[in-house]
Amino acid sequence: MGRPKGSCNALFATLAGVIVVGVVIGGLAATLQKLGNPANMGVCVACFTRDIAGALGLHRAAIVQYLRPEIPAFCLGSFLAALMFREFRPRTGSSPVVRFILGMFAMIGALVFLGCPWRAMLRLAGGDWNALLGLAGLTVGIAAGVQLLKAGFSLGRSYPTRPVAGLAMPFLMLVLLLLAILNPQFGEEETAALFRSTKGPGAAAAPVVLSTLFGLVIGFLAQRTRFCTVGGIRDMILMRDFHLLSGVVAFLVAAFVLNLAYGQFHPGFVLGTSEAGEVIKQPASHTNAWLNLGGMILAGLSFTLAGGCPGRQVFLSGEGDGDAAVFVLGMLTGAAVAHNFLMVATQPTAPYIVVIGLIVVCIIGLAGRERLSPAR
Repeated sequence: MGRPKGSCNALFATLAGVIVVGVVIGGLAATLQKLGNPANMGVCVACFTRDIAGALGLHRAAIVQYLRPEIPAFCLGSFLAALMFREFRPRTGSSPVVRFILGMFAMIGALVFLGCPWRAMLRLAGGDWNALLGLAGLTVGIAAGVQLLKAGFSLGRSYPTRPVAGLAMPFLMLVLLLLAILNPQFGEEETAALFRSTKGPGAAAAPVVLSTLFGLVIGFLAQRTRFCTVGGIRDMILMRDFHLLSGVVAFLVAAFVLNLAYGQFHPGFVLGTSEAGEVIKQPASHTNAWLNLGGMILAGLSFTLAGGCPGRQVFLSGEGDGDAAVFVLGMLTGAAVAHNFLMVATQPTAPYIVVIGLIVVCIIGLAGRERLSPAR
């Protein structure tokens, strides 16, 4: 994840550049919530990918089905930036099946917590203190991943490939974006895609045109600065480099300030109690401390071994990185698996899948260490 080089990229490569981009992304995320996206979920790569899986019928959880335009727009914004700055480099071939599995477990862990690293920060910026445990778990998972990287873990190098391979993911995302904008119906509404929630988070959405525009801007800027939440924490732990982390902090601060301005800041682990005495939870969250912590440990470890947060993986896929594309498809599949097998939040199998996931990902990390040739 090197920083952009060259005179044309000087602004994006500076500390000020990554901070400004963090402010823009955090501000746009809070604004998308104000415009209609779910509360404390102005932008969430995990949740939005989950909603897309539901819209396509890969899972049938009725409250989280909507073909959100932000995710394909992220990829296409990155694609446009890569083309403009001659950084579109088709490449692939680095442990694709392992990356797919890591993508699945990263998504499952994120959905146990109910949010990707971006949403963890947006939840905190909205006053949801449960996010503190999620961010703590994310940091622990990244720190564990850093230790495996220090021990020699590698998924191997990728290799240049034909342009058609690099164009495959942007093309797929373009199709999804057109479907999101045109919203065609392929049969009876209740039995055929595109499925759309009538209540719950899937029913809350900003206008498609603005969601698309904001997504393209975020994808473009993130590609230029290599914006990555996991990368920021990883670089701080591994190299004491605070460059990317500065952008992440700016993201959090900008979202917090705008949430205050928009009246979207509601602090507490819960929002209160109803007249009937029922606890009113923070939007799309739960208060199970161990699952909030454990889910994000699993997600953080998986993201670190794969080389970046879910947003970064989407942006890389727009640059022609086939390995990142495989990871994103793994996340899409993981979202379907998580909902179909009741692995989300505090559902019955959630504790078990977190433990199983940690075991599997740790085995991948330990088995993937490169062995040095013995000295002769």
